[in-house]
Amino acid sequence: MSAKFLLYLGHALSTWGDRMWHFAVSVFLVELYGNSLLLTAVYGLVVAGSVLLLGAIIGDWVDKNSRLKVAQTSLVVQNASVILCGIILMIIFLFKTQLLTLYHGWLLTMCYILVITIANIANLASTATAITIQRDWIVVVAGEDRSKLADMNATIRRIDQLTNILAPMAVGQIMTFGSPMIGCGFISGWNLMSMCVEYLLLWKVYQKTPTLALKCAKVEESELKQLNVKKESYVKPAEGVQLIVEKDVTGFEPQQEKEISCAARIAEPFITFRDGWVAYYNQPVFLAGMGLAFLYMTVLGFDCITTGYAYTQGLSGSVLSLLMGASAVTGIMGTVAFTWLRRKCGLIRTGLISGIAQFACLVLCAISVFMPGSPLDLTVSPFADISARLFESEPFPTIASPEDKPEMVFATGMPNLLNGSTTPANSDPEMSPEPVPLISVSLLFAGVIAARVGLWSFDLTVTQLLQENVVESERGIINGVQNSMNYLLDLLHFIMVILAPNPEAFGLLVLISVSFVAMGHIMYFRFAQKSLGKQLFVCCTPDPKAVSDSSPPGNTSTV
Repeated sequence: MSAKFLLYLGHALSTWGDRMWHFAVSVFLVELYGNSLLLTAVYGLVVAGSVLLLGAIIGDWVDKNSRLKVAQTSLVVQNASVILCGIILMIIFLFKTQLLTLYHGWLLTMCYILVITIANIANLASTATAITIQRDWIVVVAGEDRSKLADMNATIRRIDQLTNILAPMAVGQIMTFGSPMIGCGFISGWNLMSMCVEYLLLWKVYQKTPTLALKCAKVEESELKQLNVKKESYVKPAEGVQLIVEKDVTGFEPQQEKEISCAARIAEPFITFRDGWVAYYNQPVFLAGMGLAFLYMTVLGFDCITTGYAYTQGLSGSVLSLLMGASAVTGIMGTVAFTWLRRKCGLIRTGLISGIAQFACLVLCAISVFMPGSPLDLTVSPFADISARLFESEPFPTIASPEDKPEMVFATGMPNLLNGSTTPANSDPEMSPEPVPLISVSLLFAGVIAARVGLWSFDLTVTQLLQENVVESERGIINGVQNSMNYLLDLLHFIMVILAPNPEAFGLLVLISVSFVAMGHIMYFRFAQKSLGKQLFVCCTPDPKAVSDSSPPGNTSTV
């Protein structure tokens, strides 16, 4: 079996376990905390904040260590953390009543904190795995063949799309027909077996690809000039480049390294954080990366927010599952469109075409805000619920008994979007019997599903631009900062929903989301214009970079 196939197999196993765990842990936390979203919200904020702060440091660790060590360490830490979390959750499910009575419930609270902490460690290890395998190993396995690299990236995304749908369905059936405790045991057992198989697959790929053992520790001067030709003159290299050279020079002075003071060691993570962001800013693909990050500031996806809004508009769970399946199909179509467009028009133009296609589809979502059935009401303040909680001293959420659940009060008002009710809590009860017209919500989901083609094609474009234009010694830290940017914008979109949680304000969130998508693609357009100049709109020709590259003759049509 080829190294490429083994890499696909390992990624499929890893992604399947990841998707099962991410789906199940949210359900477990809601189940444990009296059907409240509090623990799930805390978990989401901790995960996003950790990657935001530690993304550059994780990437720097990936750069400084051998590929096999990074991949195996992150794999073991990730799976061991999930297994440990599963065991702790099983204990909580079994002995929750007893834990509530010990130390006035503080022991149970400590168990919750422990679960969220270990789950966060698993997510950080998963981030390291994604950086090293999807951003580095794939590039090395593909070699100089850019067409092969594009095909491998597209295949990886197809695996992601399939596992996004199938893995939650599988573990959901186990939890439905079994119990949450059985679900915990199944996920722990799966990760144990998967870890052993993935460990073996990584070793096989490493053996079959000798170049994986070679890792550049020093950036050549010619590479630096090529990297920053769009940013700086040859006389004065970019600031990020100076930082890299300084790091490499100190690497050859072991005696000086040993004499570093304790204060310097404490300050090292902060310096790495700063250096990573400076280096990211100085990349020639900075605007393209920022454009991708801006796409995360949106409610136009199949997350809990959009799903909850769909429930308020009368869509059933079965209909939503069909819509999610349709979105997976269009996502796979996007990966196919990427490979075809790249061959015909070049990599940079593929991103531009994909962006235009995505934005054109999202115009339907903007139109849906003003169509019949839209709950948009600008007379209702989106901050009314927040001000009521803060200034009128309304109670915050507590663990309620089953008979009290219908009257449970939440701090953010999110359950109005998630509990399946068709009207907000403060709406006129006389209006509730009337059916909600489906024109608005139908246009909304038509736009969201159709836009997945352009979205995933654009995502693959930026991913390959980062792979091709970031020097090998910086791949980890640059992609770590890119992950941090993605999480930052994703975090902002959750904050936006918390500030305006009522369905009447969802139309405003849709318009804001479309605006951020437009800004992201404007950034990418600026990057494409700087890279190709007047040749940007000359399609069906290779990008200029392809002509100057010393790739094999069979690859001259690829960019």
